[in-house]
Amino acid sequence: MVGTPINGRTRQAFTVVNGGGHDLGLGSAPPSNAGSDYGAIEFTREDVEALLNERAKRKDRFNYKERCENMVDYIKRLKVCIRWFQDLEMYYSLEQEKLKNSLEMTQKKCTEIELLLKIKEEELNSIITEMRRNCTSLQEKLIKEETERTAAVESLTKEREARLDIERSHSTLSEDLGRAQREIQSANQKIASLNEMYKRLQDYITSLQQYNGKLHSELSSVEDELKRVEKEKANVVENITMLRGQLTVSVSSQEEAIKQKDVLATEVSSLRGELQQVRDERDRQLFQAQTLSSELEKIKESTKQSSTEVDSLTLKANDLEVKCSLKDNQIKALEEQLATAEKKLEVSDISAFETRTEFEGQQKFVNELQRRLADAEYKLIEGERLRKKLHNTILELKGNIRVFCRVRPLLPDESCSTEGKIFSYPTSMETSGRAIDLAQNGQKHAFTFDKVFTPEASQEEVFVEISQLVQSALDGYKVCIFAYGQTGSGKTYTMMGRPGHPEEKGLIPRSLEQIFQTKQSQQPQGWKYEMQVSMLEIYNETIRDLISTTTRVENGTPGKQYTIKHDANGNTQVSDLTVVDVQSAKEVAFLLNQAANSRSVGKTQMNEQSSRSHFVFTLRIYGVNESTDQQVQGVLNLIDLAGSERLSKSGSTGDRLKETQAINKSLSSLSDVIFALAKKEDHVPFRNSKLTYLLQPCLGGDSKTLMFVNISPDPSSVGESLCSLRFASRVNACEIGTPRRQTNGRTMESRLSYF
Repeated sequence: MVGTPINGRTRQAFTVVNGGGHDLGLGSAPPSNAGSDYGAIEFTREDVEALLNERAKRKDRFNYKERCENMVDYIKRLKVCIRWFQDLEMYYSLEQEKLKNSLEMTQKKCTEIELLLKIKEEELNSIITEMRRNCTSLQEKLIKEETERTAAVESLTKEREARLDIERSHSTLSEDLGRAQREIQSANQKIASLNEMYKRLQDYITSLQQYNGKLHSELSSVEDELKRVEKEKANVVENITMLRGQLTVSVSSQEEAIKQKDVLATEVSSLRGELQQVRDERDRQLFQAQTLSSELEKIKESTKQSSTEVDSLTLKANDLEVKCSLKDNQIKALEEQLATAEKKLEVSDISAFETRTEFEGQQKFVNELQRRLADAEYKLIEGERLRKKLHNTILELKGNIRVFCRVRPLLPDESCSTEGKIFSYPTSMETSGRAIDLAQNGQKHAFTFDKVFTPEASQEEVFVEISQLVQSALDGYKVCIFAYGQTGSGKTYTMMGRPGHPEEKGLIPRSLEQIFQTKQSQQPQGWKYEMQVSMLEIYNETIRDLISTTTRVENGTPGKQYTIKHDANGNTQVSDLTVVDVQSAKEVAFLLNQAANSRSVGKTQMNEQSSRSHFVFTLRIYGVNESTDQQVQGVLNLIDLAGSERLSKSGSTGDRLKETQAINKSLSSLSDVIFALAKKEDHVPFRNSKLTYLLQPCLGGDSKTLMFVNISPDPSSVGESLCSLRFASRVNACEIGTPRRQTNGRTMESRLSYF
C-alpha cells in the first residue's frame, strides 16, 4: 500500500511498519501532513484489525528484553496508526468545515433565493390575487352584463316576436283591410247598383204612382162617372127596363175594371214588398258599410298605434342594439384584459417555475452537500470509533485508569452570580470533547481527559460512553466505575439518577438494564448467566451491609464485623456480606431502593442531602456456554464516593464533623495511593483506609477502571474544582496493569463478593 509523496516524503507500505509480516491490501485515505520515523503511511481497516489482533512472537518467553522491545515496537506502530488516524480525523474535520462553510454559503444563497422566491411569490400572489379579484369582479360584471344582455336579448326577442306578431297581425289586418276594401268596393258597387236599382225602382214607383194617380184619377173620374151614372141610374132607373141591357154591359165592364184594380193592387203590394226588401237590403248594406267603416277606422287607429309601437319598439331595439354593441365592446375589452392577465399569470407561472426549478437545483446541490457531509461525518465517526478503539487498546496495554469529567448545570440560586463562567471547552480537532479549561484569578488551567461532558449532556449520552465498558463485565472482565468529586457536584445523580424520573436514570440502573437485556439476547447462542448482587457502604471507616435483614445500632456500630480479604488471583472477599441471587433488573431495582433508604445521608451547608458514606454496588456475573463449554466470570463494581468538602464551607459539627473528617481521610488516602501509583513506587499504601484497601484490585490489579470526576460550575467552588481536576489528571496518568479476562470455572466460595 504505497501512497503519493507528501512534503517531499514518499508514503511507505504498511508492511514496513508492521515488520513485513503481513501483505495487506491497498487503501485510500486523504493526504496527511503528520511526520513520523516511518514516513507517511496509510491504513485500512484490515491493517488496523491485523495490528490489533497481532500477537507477539516469543522465541524465549523469559527474554523480557526482547518482549519489551517487541512491545515498544508494537506501541510505536500503534502510535503511528493513531497519528495517521488523527491526521485523517483532522483532514476530515477540515473537509467537514469546508463542506459546512460551503453548505452554510449554499444555505445562505438558498435562504436568499427562498426569500426572493417568497417575495416574488408574495408579489405574484398579490398580483394574482388582485388579478383574480379583478377577474372575479370582471366576471361578475360580465355575468351581470351577460344577464342584462340576455334579458335585453330576451326582451328584444320578445319585442321582435311582438313586432313579428304585430307585423303578422298588421299583414292580416292589411289583408282584412284589403278584403274589407274589396268588400266595400263590391258593396259600393252593389250599393251603386242598388242605388241604380233604387233609382229605377223609384222611377218605376214614380211611374207606378203616376199610374196609380192616373188610376186614382181614373177611379175618381170613374167614381164621378159612377156618380154620374148613378145619377144617370137614378135618371135611368126609371128607364131600367129600357136600359137593363145597357146596365148589364156597364156592370160587366165595372167588374172588369174592379178586377183590373185588384190586379193592380196586388202588383202594387208586391212592388211595395220588393221595395221594402230592397230598403232592408240597403239598410243592411249600409250597416255593414258603417260597421266596415268603423272597423276600418279601428284598424287604421290600431295600425297607427301598432306603427307607433313598432316605431317605439324599433327605437328600443335600436337602443338595445346600441347597448348590446357597447356591452360587446366592454366584453371584448374585459376579455382582452382577462387575456392580458392570463398572459401575465402565465409569465409569472413560468418565472415561478423557473425559480422553482432553480431552487430545486440548489436544493439538490444542498442535498448532495448534505450527503457528502453525512458521508464525511460517517467517516469521521468511523475514524473516531477506530481512534477510540485504538486509544482503549493502548490504555489497556498501558493499564491506565480512564477518566471522564462531567460538569453539572448551574442551580437556580447559582445562576445569579456575576463572576461569569469559569469553565470553557476547547473545540479544536485534537481536544474536541476531551478538554476543559478552568479560569481562576485570571489564570487559565487546561486539562485533557478521555471524555468531557458539558452541563447539557444527558444521562443517556453519558451512559452510551460507558456501555462498552459495562459489556466487558459480561465478557469476563473485572470492571470498576467510581464517581469522585466535591459535595454537591452531582456524583449520586450520575450514578443513581433522580428517583421517579425514568428519563434521568443513572449509570447503575442503566447498566443493569443493559446487562439483563444482553443476557436475554445471548440465550439463543447457548449462554446462561447467574448473577449475584451485594451492596455496602463505608461509613466512618466502618463497613455496613445495606441489604442485610438484621438491624444495626444507631450510633454507627454495625451488628457484624466485616473484614476485607484478597486472594492470590486478585479477588476481593468481604466476609459475612449479604449476597443475593437476582434474575431481573426489577429485583436489583428493589434492592437498590432498599440500599438507598439504608444509606447514610445528612444535611450540610453545601448540600441538603449529602452522602455521608462511600457506596459500593457489586454485581458478580458467572456465565457458561453449554455448546462450547466456555466459562466466564466477570465483576461489575459501581461506586459512589462521598464528597470531599472543606469544614469552613460545610459548617459541620458533632457527628457531621466526624463524618467529614472520616470522608476527607479516606479520600486523602486515595490521593496518596494515586500519587504512589503515578510515581511507580514500590510500596502503595492501600491499607491506609478501608476504601483504598477495598479498591486495591481496581487501582493496582487487572481491572478495567474508569473514574468520573464530577465538577460544580459554581464560581465559589472553583478552588475545590481545580483540586478535583488535578487529582483526576494524576489518576488518568496511573498505570495499573493490563486487564485480564477470567475464563476459569466457578470457585468454591461462589457466594462471596468479588472485586
